[in-house]
Amino acid sequence: MKESIKIIKVEGAPAPAGHYSPGIAYNGMLFISGQLPVRADGTHTNTEPFEVQARQTIQNVLAILKAAGSDASDLLKVTVYVVGIENWKIFNQIYIEMMGDAKPARAVVPVPELHHGYLIEIEATAAV
Repeated sequence: MKESIKIIKVEGAPAPAGHYSPGIAYNGMLFISGQLPVRADGTHTNTEPFEVQARQTIQNVLAILKAAGSDASDLLKVTVYVVGIENWKIFNQIYIEMMGDAKPARAVVPVPELHHGYLIEIEATAAV
């Protein structure tokens, strides 16, 4: 019997700006859509320093995990898109601080630009 697909509705993370769900749970897995550093109230951080954007983006991912009944320790794979390779080291320090002992598989991909002038986007897969 096919398991049903569950759309994760999140309080404490921004509502999607397009035709997608912030997270989808299926068959014990959670797929988190690319998260930009938009605050839960919908305000933008695209004029804020990279550090502020990185923290907000990670907070958004953690909020989706929590809404699905998971946390950082359940992350399996994280893909991070960063504008400016010089931001990689800063991101890594913030990531270590915010993820604690969680060490999922991860890729950090430098890109020339992201939507709305943001400097970071994160997508992830986790167990639920």
